[in-house]
Amino acid sequence: MGNISKIEKWRYHMKEQKKGMSVVKKMMIALIAGLIVGIACLFLRENLIASGNENIWNWINKLLFQDITVEEGVSAVGIFYIVGQVFMRGLQLAIVPLVLVSLSLAMCSISNSTKLGRIAVKTLLGFFGFYVCGAFLACAVAYGVKSLGAFDVALPSEAVAEASTIEAFNPLATIVNAVPSNITEACSSNNSILAVVVVAIIIGLSLNHLGEKGDALKKVLESGNEVIQLYLTFLINKVGPVAIFCLISRTFAIYGIEYLAPVASYVVAAMLTLFVLVVTIYPIGIYFTTGLNPAKFLKKIAKVGIFGFSTNSSAACLPLNKKTCVEELGCSEEISSFVLPTGMTINMNGTTVMHMFAVTFIATAAGIEVTPANMVVMAFLSICAAAGTPAIPIAGTTMIFTVLSGMGWTTDACMIGYALIVAVNRPVEMALLPLNVIGDAATNVIVNAKEKELNKEVYNG
Repeated sequence: MGNISKIEKWRYHMKEQKKGMSVVKKMMIALIAGLIVGIACLFLRENLIASGNENIWNWINKLLFQDITVEEGVSAVGIFYIVGQVFMRGLQLAIVPLVLVSLSLAMCSISNSTKLGRIAVKTLLGFFGFYVCGAFLACAVAYGVKSLGAFDVALPSEAVAEASTIEAFNPLATIVNAVPSNITEACSSNNSILAVVVVAIIIGLSLNHLGEKGDALKKVLESGNEVIQLYLTFLINKVGPVAIFCLISRTFAIYGIEYLAPVASYVVAAMLTLFVLVVTIYPIGIYFTTGLNPAKFLKKIAKVGIFGFSTNSSAACLPLNKKTCVEELGCSEEISSFVLPTGMTINMNGTTVMHMFAVTFIATAAGIEVTPANMVVMAFLSICAAAGTPAIPIAGTTMIFTVLSGMGWTTDACMIGYALIVAVNRPVEMALLPLNVIGDAATNVIVNAKEKELNKEVYNG
C-alpha cells in the first residue's frame, strides 16, 4: 500500500509539473511568434510605404493594430489592440484589491512583531543591495559605451513641446505621497500603489493587535483573496498566451524605425546589459547568501520574466510571481505576501539600469560631459525616483525627466534627446521588466531562506 501511495503521489506530481510546463511553453511560443509576426509587419509596413502602397498598410493597421480609443481609430477594428487591452485591464483590475488583501493578511499572520521587523529589514536590504549592484554595473557599461563614442549622435532638429512641458518632480515627495489623505482616493488608482501598501500595512497591523475582535474582517479578506486568486489564475493561464502574442506583435508592428539608427547604440547596449544582469546578479546573490542552486531558481522563474517582458508591468506579474514563489520555489505564503507586493512597489532595479543609459545618452548627445562623479549622483536620484515609480507600463521612461531635472540637464538639446528616447524606448522598457520582477522573487527566496521558512525540497524539486 505504501508503494502504491508513493506511485500515486509521483503520478500526481508529474501531472502537475506537465500542467505547469504547458503554461510556460505556451508563453514562450506566444512570445517568439509575437516577435516574428511583429517584426515581419514592421518590415512589411516600411516596404509598402516605400513602394507607394501605404493604403494597404493602413487597412492592415486598422484591422489589427489601431488604437480604437483615439480619433484616428473611429472606423478601425483593432483586433490585437482590443485583445491586449482587455487582458491588461483585466490584470490591472485586480492590482489594488490584490495588494490590499494579501498584504493585510500577511500583516495579520505575522503575530510576532520582532519577526515582522526582521522580515522588513531583510527585504529592504535585499532590494537596496540589488539596486546598488545594478546601478554600479549599468554605470560602468554606460560610461564605457559613452567613452567609445557610441553616444555621440546628431539629434533631430525638431523641438518637442510635449517633452519640455513635463513638470519637475522631487523624488523625496514619494515619502509624503506614500501616506494618503483619503483611503478611497488611494484605492481608486493603480498609480498610487505605494499608498495602498501603507493602508494595507495599517489594516493588517491593526487586525493583528485586535486579535479575535478583528476575525470578521479577516474572514472577509481571506474570502476576497480566494476570489482574486481564482480570477487571476484563469486570466493568466487561459487568456495570457493569446494576449502576449497580440501585445508583442502590435508593439513591434507599430514601432517606428525612423529614429532607430541614431539611438541604436543606446537601445542595444541597454537591452543587452539588462538581459545579462538578470541572469547574473540574482543567481549570484542567491548563491552567496543562501548556498542554494541558482540554476533551479532561473529555470522556475523564467516564465515570470517572460510574462514581465510581454506585459511591461510589474503589477501585472504579481499574481504569477507569487504563485511561482510559493508553489515552485518553496517560499512561505506569509513572507511572500509581504515581500512581493513591497517589491512590486519599490523594487524597480531595471528602471534604474535603464535610467543610467538613457540619461548618459541624452547628456552626451546634448554636448554635456558626463563624469563618473555625475553618474554616482544620477544613480542616487534614479534609485529615489524608481522607488516611487508606478508599476505600470512606460512609467520608468517618464521618470527619466526626474533624473535629468535633478542633474540640472534641462536644456533644449536635452529635451530633444529626451523626446527621442521616449519615441524609441518601448523595447528597453520591455527588457527592464524581467529584472524588476525576478529581483522581487530573488529577494523573496533570500528572505525565506534567512528566516528558515524556505521549503528546500520544493525549491530543488
